[in-house]
Amino acid sequence: MYRETIIFLNDWKQRSTRKPLIIRGARQVGKTWLIEKFSESFGNFVKINFEEHPNYKNLFSSNDVFDIVENISLSMGKKIVPGQTLLFLDEIQTCPEAISKLRYFYEHIPGLHVVAAGSLLDHVLNVERSEIPTLWEKELPMPVGRVEFMYMYPMNFREFLLAAGEDLLVDFLSSFTPEKEISIVVHQKIMKLLRTYFFVGGMPEAVKVYTETSDLLEVERVHESILTSMELDFTKYGKGGNFEYLRKMLRYLPRGIGKKMKYSAIDPSVKSTFFKEAFQKLELSRIVHRISATPSANVPLMQHIKSNIFKPLFIDIGLATHLLKIRLMDLENLLLINEGELAEQFIGQQLLTRDPHFIDKELFYWVREKKDSNAEVDYLIESENQVIPIEVKAGKTGTLKSLHVFMLEKEKLFAIRFNADLPSMADIKTTVKMQSSNKQVEYQLLSLPLYLVNFMDFKKLNF
Repeated sequence: MYRETIIFLNDWKQRSTRKPLIIRGARQVGKTWLIEKFSESFGNFVKINFEEHPNYKNLFSSNDVFDIVENISLSMGKKIVPGQTLLFLDEIQTCPEAISKLRYFYEHIPGLHVVAAGSLLDHVLNVERSEIPTLWEKELPMPVGRVEFMYMYPMNFREFLLAAGEDLLVDFLSSFTPEKEISIVVHQKIMKLLRTYFFVGGMPEAVKVYTETSDLLEVERVHESILTSMELDFTKYGKGGNFEYLRKMLRYLPRGIGKKMKYSAIDPSVKSTFFKEAFQKLELSRIVHRISATPSANVPLMQHIKSNIFKPLFIDIGLATHLLKIRLMDLENLLLINEGELAEQFIGQQLLTRDPHFIDKELFYWVREKKDSNAEVDYLIESENQVIPIEVKAGKTGTLKSLHVFMLEKEKLFAIRFNADLPSMADIKTTVKMQSSNKQVEYQLLSLPLYLVNFMDFKKLNF
């Protein structure tokens, strides 16, 4: 299978300014597979998995990085040659000492390619929200400025199409511009593939099983196995893990997609502080991502968020449909109860996977909470120092009342709608009721089929 992050890794390999690379991502998104694939471009590959071989942790008690490299080489019987060897430290979160020593690889052996990864790594790197012993609690220095990061997520729709052998469709969609037409026959074919992706999702094992067998029952088995492994990880979150709250939160999240997070909706008999802590731990495990609310339309959006108002985005749409117990009975049928929420999940999940991969991306939505007119726009994205509003619709139609309010209030002239229809550009002219008066709003609306989100370069749009 092809992963777009391989481009980032190849660039990292060639850069003279590279630093030891830490890959951050949830369990089973393909971190280890990707590095093993990447290792094929090296003459030698040395891998240490600290969960499988905890005895190797002892090698990192020294501050002398040359001793560390020599002892690894001797114990594994492999030469480690800068420029020729890829050293991979897997599940490094179980060895905080190894994290702190990455700075010495950068300072003393900069020619050696070093990659580290771990599914619970954010728990160790975080100062406040983790019960796992952190670097700071062990009085170990974080190698600030001496490492760089890459972020991984489940496979996006472009990668899914490539795994399904749809290379021609990928080439076609990659060359798409708003002026280009898509035939109804091609559109229907891609929408059918998109519907399949809604149920298979982007977890690599699920994609592999589906592309090899076309058996959705086998995919469900993979989904259940992944979710079980996530729940088993709860025991690694530290003492006082409150596993039942973590499990309830995990199972609730797909039902909360597209909705403002309300802990009372999970179980009103449980104090919200317990669920708040559970959410934060799942966030550190990258099982959930928050979509922050903002009343602003100015960059940077992060400076204007309402920290206590957000919507959850689940790790993967396929795992979400599995937990929601939605079954794929008819690929042609687009009228599912949860269609709107799944469309929002799909767009958010794809936005996270967009380049650049060295940025830990934030997602935002616009909210206006007033007695006379509440309004909400699904996503806001920053592009070229501008904010673009994005509305998401599961079908071909749907009201745009909130978008009209946003465009009028923020005096914006361009918006994007992702839906199930063919691409189109429209000049919107309509009346919006604001308080006790009617006001005219005019703007351009670019409507795109949902599947194009991975293929659009927002920076090249004229607005």
